[in-house]
Amino acid sequence: MEHIFGPVGILAQHLKEYEARPGQQQMAKAAASLLAQQEGPPAACLIVEAETGLGKTLAYLVPTILSGRKAVVSTNTRNLQDQILSSEIPFIRQYIAPDLKAMCVKGRQNYLCLHRWHQLITGEQQLLFAETKEDLAKASIRAWLKKTTFADRAELPGIAGSSLLWQSICCQSHFCLGSDCPDYHRCYLNRVRREAASCQLLVVNHHLLFSDLAVRRSGFGEVLPRYESVIFDEAHHLEDIAAQFFGFSFSRYQLLDLLTDIEKAARDSGGKRKHKKIFAALESLAGLGERFFSLFPPDRGRFPLPDLFAAQPALGRTKEVLLAVLADLAEQLEEMVEKQDDGSWKQYLLRCEGQIEALTKVASFALADKGGHVRWFERSEKNLTLSATPIDVAADLQQTLYAQVRHCVFTSATLSGGSGFGYFCRRLGIPENSPTYVFPSPFDYKNRTLLYVPDNSFPEPNAPGYRERLQQEIRALLTYSRGRALVLFTSFQAMESAWQSLHGKMSYPMLRQGEASRQHLLTRFSKETDSVLFAVASFWEGVDVPGEALSLVIIDKLPFEVPTDPVLLARIDRIKTNGGNPFVELQVPRAILSLRQGVGRLMRRAGDRGTTAILDVRLFSKPYGSKFIAALPPSPLSRKLLDVERFFAQ
Repeated sequence: MEHIFGPVGILAQHLKEYEARPGQQQMAKAAASLLAQQEGPPAACLIVEAETGLGKTLAYLVPTILSGRKAVVSTNTRNLQDQILSSEIPFIRQYIAPDLKAMCVKGRQNYLCLHRWHQLITGEQQLLFAETKEDLAKASIRAWLKKTTFADRAELPGIAGSSLLWQSICCQSHFCLGSDCPDYHRCYLNRVRREAASCQLLVVNHHLLFSDLAVRRSGFGEVLPRYESVIFDEAHHLEDIAAQFFGFSFSRYQLLDLLTDIEKAARDSGGKRKHKKIFAALESLAGLGERFFSLFPPDRGRFPLPDLFAAQPALGRTKEVLLAVLADLAEQLEEMVEKQDDGSWKQYLLRCEGQIEALTKVASFALADKGGHVRWFERSEKNLTLSATPIDVAADLQQTLYAQVRHCVFTSATLSGGSGFGYFCRRLGIPENSPTYVFPSPFDYKNRTLLYVPDNSFPEPNAPGYRERLQQEIRALLTYSRGRALVLFTSFQAMESAWQSLHGKMSYPMLRQGEASRQHLLTRFSKETDSVLFAVASFWEGVDVPGEALSLVIIDKLPFEVPTDPVLLARIDRIKTNGGNPFVELQVPRAILSLRQGVGRLMRRAGDRGTTAILDVRLFSKPYGSKFIAALPPSPLSRKLLDVERFFAQ
C-alpha cells in the first residue's frame, strides 16, 4: 500500500495533482489487512468513516483488487458507480492491475428483453421514413441491437426508463420464461450474468445487492454470482434499504398490473369464450380491489395499519374476500400451467401467489409481535401501498449477509453519530469488536470556512415568531454571500414559505426544488454563479458543486425525523420496551448523520471556501446540542452576523 499510496508511489507518479495523504494510506492498509484474513464466514467487518477529500474510493478499490477476492462494491448513487467505472477502474487497469475484469451490474429492468421486443415488432413493417416519435425510437433500437453487447438502456440516451416503450420491452422477472424462452440462448440478461460470473469485481447499487440477499433468503436462486467480499460505500443508507427488501408490500399498482397482464394474455390465447372463469375472476378482483383501496383515508402520507383495520371492520372483511378470489384465480392459472407446455402462464401464477402472500403478511396483525414487523400504509397521488417492514434488520443481515461472505467493509463520510460507531453497529448487527477508523477531511476548514449559529435572541423552532425571524436571517445571509447559496429545509412547507417570502425581492436567481428536475436545477445552480437553490430531503446529500457557485450552506433547523412515521415509531417503541432511551439511542444519532450530510455540501475540493449557517439555537440551548457541534467539521464558530459579513467581504 505504501508503494502505491506513498509520497513517491504509483498514484503520486501517475495521478494528476495527487497529494499523498496518511489517512488514505492507513485506510488502504486496514482494508488490505481485513481482506487477507482467510477465516469466515461469518464475515470479518471493518468500519471506516472517511470524510470528503480523503480519496476513500481508491483506498478500498486498490486493496480489494490486489487481494484477488471475488468482490462486490455496492453504492447508493449512480454518480459514484459512474466515477468508479469511468475513472478509478481504468487507472487501476493501466498502472496497477492490467488483467482486472470488472463491470457494473444493474437491475434487470435496465436491459432489453429480446422476446418482448420480438413480440412488440412482430408483423410491423420497417418504415423507410419514421412517422412518429415511437417509430423513430423503434428504428434507433433496431440499429442499436446490431451492435450492443448487453442491451443496457443507458446506451440509449433518447429513451427514458419510465417510457411506455421501454417498459414494454425491458426485462422483468414476471415476464421471464426462463429456459422455455425462444430467445433464451441469445438473452442479453443471461449474457450479463455470464460476464459477471467471470469478473473479479462487480459494481452495483444497494438496491440490487439487497434484492440479491432477499432472493437468496427465499431459496429461489440468486441475482448476482457468488462473491466473497462486499464493500459498502455510502453505507449510512443501509438500514433503510435493507428494511425495504426484508419486508413485504401489496399495492394498488401491483394488483392492477397483474390483472391487466393476465387479461391481455387471456385475450391473446382464446379470449372470453375460452377463459370464462379467468375473466370472471379478473372482473371480480378489479371491483374488489377498488372497493378495498377506497376504504382507506384520502390523506397522503404514511400511517399505521392496525389502527385502521380495528376502526374499519369492513376492511378486514373485504381483505378476506379479496384473498379468496385471488386464490380462485391462482387455481385457474395453475390449470393453465398444466395445459401449456411453453411456460408462458407460470409467470402469472407466481405473481398471483406472490400477491396472496404479500397481502396475507402485511395484514396479519396477530403475527406482528412474533415477526418483528411494523405494518403501515402510504397513500401517494395515484397509488396506495400496504407494507410490513422489519423493525430491526440486524438479525436479517446476520443470516443473509454475514453468514454467507468472508469480509464486509462499511464506509461513508458520515457513519458515527457523534459518539463513536455504537449506533451504526447496533442497527446493522455488526460485531462490536470490529475495527473502526475515523479519517477527517484533509481540507483546511480552519482558514477557509466559518460556522454561524444565531445568538440566543433568535427563537427556537417551535417558538412564536420563528418563521419570520428565520426568513429575515436567510435574507441577510444571502445579501452577505451575494447569492451563491444552497438553502436546505426539513420540510416542503418551510421551503415554500421561505421561497415565497424572498422570491422577486432579491436580485439573485431563486431556484426551488420541484420546479424542474434535480439534474436541471443543479446544472443551473452551478452555471449561474449568483443563484440560490431552495431544497429539502434528497438535496441534503449527493450535491457536488465545487467552486464559487456554492459558497454558503444554510440549514433551517436540526433534521430530526417526524415522530409520526410508523416505522420510526415502531423503532422508538422497541427501544423503550428494551429499557433504552430512544431519543438518545436513535433520534439524536440519525439527526446528527443527516446534519453532517447537509453540512458536507460546502467543501467539495481543497480550494473551496465558504460559510455554513445552522439557524437553530438548540445547538446551544439544549444538552444534546454539544453532540451535534462535536460531530461537525472543525470550522471556526461565530454567533455574530457581522462575522459572516466580514468573511464574505475578505
